[in-house]
Amino acid sequence: MSGNWIEVCGKDEIDEEDVIRFDHGGRTFAVYRSPDDEFFATDGLCTHEHIHLADGLVMDEIIECPKHNGRFNYRTGEAKGAPVCVNLKTYPVKVEGDTVFISL
Repeated sequence: MSGNWIEVCGKDEIDEEDVIRFDHGGRTFAVYRSPDDEFFATDGLCTHEHIHLADGLVMDEIIECPKHNGRFNYRTGEAKGAPVCVNLKTYPVKVEGDTVFISL
């Protein structure tokens, strides 16, 4: 993986099976922690209504938009049905020590 690695947060700042919002360079990202202690990152706004996904519900690898219940797989960015039909962009994530980074 190559790219511009940006420090997001400490591992302990994201609860298991949860999401946080991360803003950088005028853009919003969502960073997730799975029950298996893996980390993932996607664009942070729903592709349907541009609502912050970090305000949504995370369960079983799915982030649900808080406005219209649009659902995405946070591992792949795949839209999982109406009203969302455009996938989220995903970003590489690495953990060094206790720090989470994403590559832009």
